[in-house]
This record gives sequence, structure tokens and C-alpha cells, in this order.
Amino acid sequence: MNFKLTIQYDGTDFHGWQIQEGLRTVQGELTGALSLIDDREVAIHGSGRTDAGVHAQGQVANVQLRREITPEKLRSAINGNVGKDVRVLAAEVVADEFHARYSALEKTYLYRIVNGAVLSPFWLRFAHQEARPLNLELMRDCAAAFLGEHDWTAFSAAQSDAESRVRTITSLAVTRHCDRLAAAEMIEIRASADGFLRYMVRSIVGTLLAIGRGDLDQAVVTRMIAMRDRTAAGPTAPAKGLTLLRVTY
Repeated sequence: MNFKLTIQYDGTDFHGWQIQEGLRTVQGELTGALSLIDDREVAIHGSGRTDAGVHAQGQVANVQLRREITPEKLRSAINGNVGKDVRVLAAEVVADEFHARYSALEKTYLYRIVNGAVLSPFWLRFAHQEARPLNLELMRDCAAAFLGEHDWTAFSAAQSDAESRVRTITSLAVTRHCDRLAAAEMIEIRASADGFLRYMVRSIVGTLLAIGRGDLDQAVVTRMIAMRDRTAAGPTAPAKGLTLLRVTY
């Protein structure tokens, strides 16, 4: 049976999603549990790779199992054999043709920024702190330049196994609210696209932060996209502020 799993994890203590020998990864942890449950080596496929330190609220994976087991028992069995910083929220039987990565239509990421002089310990693992004032209107104006289909070479890792660096960003919203836990303003950058390259969201966020601080001019963004020049982009924002919110099928 082909099972679709909806997964949450705190990425702080993981070296990303993808299995890496000798390192703790989300895929590795789940593979170990599922292989134990199915009494054989199994392969679990995620909707995409999250980097070390990146979190997930709605990661999706699928796995083919030989064992006859209900989705509820499978969820309990997995959660009983993995660390407490990763949890399967739901399991369901899906068609054999379903693939977590190749069936995905859109992914949405959220980046959280505490804009204040003090970073609350409640947000230490899940948000980036920016103590300097940020011009939200400039950041919003700049966000519009990222919409649409572009080659994202300037906003991705130099080393990539992607066949194409063309992706379509359908939404990029910059919002602000007063967060009671942080006792400060929380700025949230939410990005949706048909796919993302490695470091793409964090590079976009780093550039938006540089725009908000006044370190970069908005016109630079259009030039960076057109020239595919990674060196002109702002610094890549830290991983801990980034969360994979959901995957749409």
C-alpha cells in the first residue's frame, strides 16, 4: 500500500531532510522507523528537501509498505520509533501513482523575523532576530518584483542538481503584527511557488531584509534576476526562521 504522511518537525537538531551517512536527518529517522515496521529496507519520498535547521509544519511524504496496517496504527508506530522533534500528524492510503514530490503542485514557506532588541527564548529556535528598524513598505514594494516566472540563479545555491532553475512564484507577502510571546513586532514573509531551489527562499528573505534596512536599492533586485548574479543578492537569511507550511496537491 502507498501511504501519504503529513509530517511536522523542529529542524534545529537535524542535518536537513535528506539521508546523509553518519548524520541525523528527518528522512533517515523516518526510514529507520518504517524499515522496522515493515521488516525490510523501505524508501520514503519527501515533497522536497529542507536544509539543516529548517522546520516543517506540513511536510508531505509517501512510502510503499508491504505490511497490512491501518493508517492510525502506522502513525502511532512511526511516532513511537522516532525522536520527539519529528511527528507524523496524519497517515492515509493513496493511489499507487501518488508521489510526494512529483505530484505536488505548489509549496508554501513562511519566514519569521522578530523585529526588536530582544529575542524571546520562545522564538529562539523558530525565528530570526533583526534588531534594526525595517521599512515594511519598501519590502512590500520589492516583493512584487519577485512574482512570476524567472530564472532564480541569483537566488539559489551555486551548486545544484536541478535540471532547470526556472520557477514561478505565485505569491510573496510581507506582513507585520505584534507578537505577545516575543513582546515585539513579528514580520512574516510567506512565499508560494510551483517549486523552490536550495536557499531560494532564504536568499529572497535576506535581500528583502537588506532592502528594509536601506542597505540595497529596489532596482538592484530586477537587475539581479535579469543578470542571474548571485553576488549582488543580500546575505542568505539564517535557516532557523524558515518553516515549510504546506504542500498543495
